[in-house]
Amino acid sequence: MPIKFLLLLFCVFKVQLTVSQNISRENIPIVDTKTLFSLIDKQDDTLRVFNFWATWCKPCVQELPYFEELNQDQKNKKFILYLVSLDFKTSIDKKIKPFILKKKLLSKVLVFDGGNPNDWIDRIDPNWSGSIPASLVSLNGKKIFEEGEFENLQSLNAFIKKIYK
Repeated sequence: MPIKFLLLLFCVFKVQLTVSQNISRENIPIVDTKTLFSLIDKQDDTLRVFNFWATWCKPCVQELPYFEELNQDQKNKKFILYLVSLDFKTSIDKKIKPFILKKKLLSKVLVFDGGNPNDWIDRIDPNWSGSIPASLVSLNGKKIFEEGEFENLQSLNAFIKKIYK
């Protein structure tokens, strides 16, 4: 019995250490408007999901586990999930990295430094008020957008399936 416990403890510690090492070694990319839109506007058969969020946004934080689960479910498919943080780029080391570690996020996090939101919000979607969370799906030049929180993985999957209609 104690050996099983020690083995379990070792595995948990090893996973946490691996995540910590990945975050500390890896710089979280800061992307500008041009870079973000080059990702959104890619014309290929890879399904791209962009979730706009921030560490201080409670509904954003509540739905992140659904995006993490989605990312794991899709890992062997032509699929990329971008968690696009709207936190200030100056908060990467003090807020974003600790948040990623605490929440054990494995998905790709980008910090968006787009300047004046009035210059890019309408380019994401003309109906977007600018509130978060918000999500965008793109595939072969087609885009769909949703403003608001997903209540569960099923509602997130239902939103994504709209891209195929």
